[in-house]
Amino acid sequence: MRIDPLLRALADPTRLRIMRLLSAMELAVGELAQVLGQSQPRVSRHIRILCDAGLAERRKEGSWVFLRSAIGEDRAPPLGAAAARLLALAEEGDAAFAARCAEDRRHLAAIRAAREATSQAWFARHAGEWDRLRVLHTPDGPVESALEQALGAMTDGASLGALLDVGTGTGRMAELFAARADRVTGLDKNPEMLRLARTRLQGLPAASIDLVQGDFLALPFADAAFDTVLFHQVLHYAQDPGAVLAEAARVTRPGGRIAVVDFAAHDREELRSQHAHARLGFSDEQMLAFLTQTGFTADPPVALPGGTLTV
Repeated sequence: MRIDPLLRALADPTRLRIMRLLSAMELAVGELAQVLGQSQPRVSRHIRILCDAGLAERRKEGSWVFLRSAIGEDRAPPLGAAAARLLALAEEGDAAFAARCAEDRRHLAAIRAAREATSQAWFARHAGEWDRLRVLHTPDGPVESALEQALGAMTDGASLGALLDVGTGTGRMAELFAARADRVTGLDKNPEMLRLARTRLQGLPAASIDLVQGDFLALPFADAAFDTVLFHQVLHYAQDPGAVLAEAARVTRPGGRIAVVDFAAHDREELRSQHAHARLGFSDEQMLAFLTQTGFTADPPVALPGGTLTV
C-alpha cells in the first residue's frame, strides 16, 4: 500500500462515506448507489479508486458485485490500519461528517428493511410448497445423512443438547433431530412457516420442542443458551451472513457446535430474482472466514453435488 493513492482516494467526501459504511458490513454496489443517491456507474468509479488504493475489495457474485473494507483488520498493512483509525476519529470529531454517516446508515437500514419485507412476503406466499421447492435443488436424503454424520447423531449416539434450528421453516430439521436433542427450539421470522412447523411437529412431546418467532440478526435468547446451532438452507437469505453467524456464536455455549448447510457459490440468478435469495451460495473460503471471525473452528467442508447446485 502506497501513501499517495491512499490519500487521493480519501480526498473525496463520497468515498469517505463509502468507507464508513464498509467499516461495519459488506455491501452490494447497488445498495451503495441507493444510499448515496448516485448512479451505479458513478459509484463504481469511486469503488475502483478505493480498490486501486488498497482500501476496499470487490467480490463478484453472479451479476452482483459486493464490496468490503480491506483495512482495519489484522491483515491490513500499517497504512491501512492508520487510515481506518483516521476515519473512525473523523466521525467522532467532525459533527457534520458524523451526521452524514448516521443518515447514510439510516438510509441503508430502510433499504434493507424494504428488501426484508419483500422477502417475508415471498415466504408467506410460498410457505405451503416450501419443502417441494427445496427438493427441486438437491435431494434431501444425502444431505440429511451427511448432516447427521457431521453432528455425530448417527454414530456416537450422544445428545445434541439444547438445539437451535435457525430458520426452521416447516420444521423438518426439528423433526429429524428431536430424538437426539434434550430440547429443540425452532426459530423462524415468518408466522406462516411456524404454523406449518407446528402442524408437522404436533406429534412430538410438548416438552421437547419450542417454536419461536424471531429474527436471526437479533436472536431472542440469552447468551450461551444452546449446545448446537443449525442453519439448514437459511444463510443464503441473509444480507449480512457474518452478522448472522456472530449472533449465533453469542447464543452458543463454550464447546458447542454450529452446522451450516447451504449452497456452494453459483451463478443461478433466478434464485435471487424468483426465490428471494440474498446470496448466491458461498465459497469454502468465505464460509471459513465467517466461522473463524465469529469464534468457531471449522471442520473440513463436505460437498454434495446436485443437478446444477452443490450443497
